[in-house]
Amino acid sequence: MIKCKLLFIVSFLLSLTITAQDQPPVQFNFDKVDNGKGEFILNITAKPTPGIKLFSIQKISGVLPVNTVINFDSSIKKYLQDSLVETGKLQIEKDPSLDNATIKFYTDSLQWTQKIKLSPGDSIRIIGNINYYYKKGESVESGEKGISKQFVYLQSSGATTINPAIEGSFENKSWIILLLLGMGAGLLAFITPCVYALVPVTVSLFLKRSKTALQGRKNVLFYAVSIILIYSAIGALASVVPKTFWNNLSTHWIFNLFLFLMFLIFGLSFLGAFDINLPSSWANKLDSKSNSNSYAGIFFMAFTLVVVSFSCTGNFVASILGLAGGKAGNLGPVSGMFGFGFGLAFPFIIFAFFPKLLTVLTKSGGWQNALKVTLGFVELAFALKFLSNVDVAKNLRILDREVFIVLWVVIFSLLGFYLLGKLKFKHDSELPKNDWGLEYIPIPRLLLAIASLAFSLYLIPGLWGAPLNAVSAFVPAAGTQDFILYNQTDKSASFNNTTSFNSAALPPVKYVKRLSNYEPLAAKQNNLTIYYDYIEALAASKVLHKPVMIDFTGIQCVNCRKFEASIWSDNAVISKMKNDFIIVSLFSDYDDEELPDNEKFFSKVLNGEVVTVGDKNEDLQQQLIQASGQPNYVFVDSGGKLLVPGGYGYDPTKGAKEFASHLDTVLQIFKKRSP
Repeated sequence: MIKCKLLFIVSFLLSLTITAQDQPPVQFNFDKVDNGKGEFILNITAKPTPGIKLFSIQKISGVLPVNTVINFDSSIKKYLQDSLVETGKLQIEKDPSLDNATIKFYTDSLQWTQKIKLSPGDSIRIIGNINYYYKKGESVESGEKGISKQFVYLQSSGATTINPAIEGSFENKSWIILLLLGMGAGLLAFITPCVYALVPVTVSLFLKRSKTALQGRKNVLFYAVSIILIYSAIGALASVVPKTFWNNLSTHWIFNLFLFLMFLIFGLSFLGAFDINLPSSWANKLDSKSNSNSYAGIFFMAFTLVVVSFSCTGNFVASILGLAGGKAGNLGPVSGMFGFGFGLAFPFIIFAFFPKLLTVLTKSGGWQNALKVTLGFVELAFALKFLSNVDVAKNLRILDREVFIVLWVVIFSLLGFYLLGKLKFKHDSELPKNDWGLEYIPIPRLLLAIASLAFSLYLIPGLWGAPLNAVSAFVPAAGTQDFILYNQTDKSASFNNTTSFNSAALPPVKYVKRLSNYEPLAAKQNNLTIYYDYIEALAASKVLHKPVMIDFTGIQCVNCRKFEASIWSDNAVISKMKNDFIIVSLFSDYDDEELPDNEKFFSKVLNGEVVTVGDKNEDLQQQLIQASGQPNYVFVDSGGKLLVPGGYGYDPTKGAKEFASHLDTVLQIFKKRSP
């Protein structure tokens, strides 16, 4: 026992020694202070570990240059004001090991401060290096620490208002206006693909729950109220939860795998593979407490709708949460999110006041099982969508675009044959018979069969690269497709994947191998050059004298795919993008690649550490336009200054004509600003 104790003590002391050896000699912290009107202070705090003498930035004469040196990148020196200031408890002594030179050092915390002055619209990253010297025992050693901090001065920030239009921006609206804006956004969000995709599942589950019209009304009303409460709670949590949490949850591969399994199990159950039943003992308990348990289940359904549809509704939610300041104060996000939930739930409230829309579905008959089987096919199709999200997140490249389309063609073809009576499942009854005893297909069933088979035929050209605009939000990106039959290359273009290698601008390098898989079909067909790193795009902009179009997007962003399919495919839009802009796509959910240590930093706007490329892109979007929804198109000049305030987000009511007009406006501003 004594030997064990001694061994433990020795191991413990060794671990402390190893830890002490691994501890850096100097710990650094970077912070910034906004003094308003474009004046900032960069604070660099250095804390030497015990036994370390950190040399000052003041030069030591008569010996080798062992003073600490802080250098900033030459491209940002025009933003620096005055000299670097050093504060702390400075110690001075003669050092015999350095020929009795008088050295200046610190053994406690010290701070370097640098004033920074920005103009309205500036958005820059201060980059530099700290080459520091320190004395440990009798030896003089050196170290290096990188500096990387984002600074932005929007036209709407500070005490002075530059643009009168910004003065009346949404941030200054009262909570009542935010409530109304939220309602409008909720109604728009209801028509997005993700919400519609869940309607069949929702209706099928209500079929099981609602035995009477009154019960159906109560269930739908509670479902709607649950949606409103959940979004209101999101608004209340917005100030304490990092803004990337909800998007990260909806795009995380584990969560999508869970949804895939859930849809797969329910789909197979609806096809008759097995029945999902609770044990009889549970059923008896549910009968005795049917109200509480059924409402808990309905609340779970509402929560599922909120989370699963977040990739479609995220841009609306992010826009509302971005309005937390102004006169509305802390009530702003709560009122905005309450309005959003009410707008999204309003169609379900209509069901509650018109229960016949539900009771019509509860009539008995063989069609009820046919509807159940139809929903089973639909759920299998959407299960593949969630599995595709997992495939994308893990970069497995199993469900590429053509494989996904083939599976959907098979599923909806089988559904069409089933509706025509060519396939039978476990619980199916015979088709109805006419007066002559012959089976016939009811007209509604025939129409559904026509729609399903027509949809299958519509999908087939996608195997050779057709855009498939109607389902572009669901199928994988065109970059994952190995073969595209046709190409619309404009040989007169001045900047594309071929000519860019011979132009003065360097071609895209960073993250191309991974992110080019998600290149939009219109970009691939027209040889549009896309950068995936902001710094590379700014460098190309300076060389080619073109404005930068920042495409804040996401690998699993459904609305991004819809926008790309409907807007980028327009000839006028793609021509302007190709010839007049530098395009950079920044993925907010690209978390596979970690940033180098010298590029990591703490983001106040995200309330968390910026560790991955996705975090960095999300932070940049927040800094530029104070919004986190995707897609969002932001336009800057070669220096990273905003050309127009805010971003151009997804709006299903606007088409290619409006976006082309916006591009023209940006070009006019850029030409006026350029020398």
